[in-house]
Amino acid sequence: MSDTNFDLIIVGAGPGGYVAAIRASQLGLKTAIVEREHLGGVCLNWGCIPTKALLRSAEVFELMEHAKDFGLSCEKPDFELDAVVKRSRQIAGQLSGGVKFLLKKNKVTVIDGAARLEKAAKAPKVIVKDKAGKDSAYTATNVILATGARARTIPAAGLAPDGKFIWTAREAMTPDVMPKSLLVIGSGAIGIEFASFYRTLGAEVTVVEMMDRVLPVEDAEISALAQQAFEKQGMKILTSAQVESVKPGKDTITAAVKTKDGKTQSITAERVVLAIGIQGNVEDLGLEALGVKVDRSHVVVDEFSRTNVPGLWAIGDLTAPPWLAHKASHEGVICVEKIAGNKPHALDHASIPGCTYCRPQVASVGLSEAAAKAAGHKVKVGRFPFMGNGKAIALGEPEGLVKTIFDAKTGELLGAHMIGAEVTELIQGYTVARTLETTEEELMETVFPHPTLSEMMHESVLDAYDKVIHI
Repeated sequence: MSDTNFDLIIVGAGPGGYVAAIRASQLGLKTAIVEREHLGGVCLNWGCIPTKALLRSAEVFELMEHAKDFGLSCEKPDFELDAVVKRSRQIAGQLSGGVKFLLKKNKVTVIDGAARLEKAAKAPKVIVKDKAGKDSAYTATNVILATGARARTIPAAGLAPDGKFIWTAREAMTPDVMPKSLLVIGSGAIGIEFASFYRTLGAEVTVVEMMDRVLPVEDAEISALAQQAFEKQGMKILTSAQVESVKPGKDTITAAVKTKDGKTQSITAERVVLAIGIQGNVEDLGLEALGVKVDRSHVVVDEFSRTNVPGLWAIGDLTAPPWLAHKASHEGVICVEKIAGNKPHALDHASIPGCTYCRPQVASVGLSEAAAKAAGHKVKVGRFPFMGNGKAIALGEPEGLVKTIFDAKTGELLGAHMIGAEVTELIQGYTVARTLETTEEELMETVFPHPTLSEMMHESVLDAYDKVIHI
């Protein structure tokens, strides 16, 4: 096999692409990966990881402000925005370097440049344009597209990055100034995480959401508790509202917001963060000429990530939701296992956990209470408050809730929903339980360590069946 011919070529080295490449190499496939920018993709460089570094700095700052609550002294805590951002960028760089090491360790060929596809006898041919503008052709038995997505913008309404006032996530995590006021458009995970970060550091934050509640993909009860917590922190929340236009001024930008009563309200802020969804990176890949099915900027695939074009596969944010890094990685492994001739299980989208790293954290897996009922289930619902947990009180984090939803007839765990400290770490317990098809009886018989936050998971299950102990 020549240096330009491979068993598998992957286009895009984000958490879907690089994981797929490593697993393919482990399975004995001669593998190459094409990346035009940074190894690790948006997640490691401009998304998941650097934002969590920023949020951790904000969390530590808030703890410093409340040092007296813990019997400690910390007078006039302050922060250096440049240093906070620098730490975030260093962590992103460290992990990108780690991906480079892993690919080298697993003998994956890394090709720098921008790829496009052309028709070929079997799988599409991959043409890579390097930074000097030179084209090189590569062939493979199979090709996986993992080009990811980018922030959605609406230029017609002025909702697009302008280099100063209007930010997407990328600009928001490398701010040129600390804004005194911030307008966040969209209250999904990305919008709320930035709203939480900037509010903790002192900005006046307004969040505008088109749907009737914040974090609209979450269980309605959890969304309501989240909004209460955000408003208690000083955020202004406008739901069932829509930004119709924005007008920049000298030092601020003013948005015309249509509110739920049909009236238009003007909101002025120093900066605006766009968090109105994503669009798949499908442009300039040659997909139209190949006849690849695309639905609203996302490539259509089957349960094993096959497109309608022979030898061409697609994974991650380029395909259907949920648009999460861990979903992309898992899809990559399943896809490669299928290519290698193995018999992997198709991905169960209902068992993909979702996490939002705001303050308080929000995490969930499976069906919400409303969705479970809409699907025809008669449900049993259990709840346990953080206030009833000794570890939560000791941490100074007594606000939160763990909610579990079971099928009343079979005991199947239909869903779990949490809000509070470290719930993004706790949710995996319920995710494992769903994967193992665990029932309420097995969860109730499981011994949870004391004192831990995880005890609330046990108590929530007990509450669904009127056996709760500590409330």
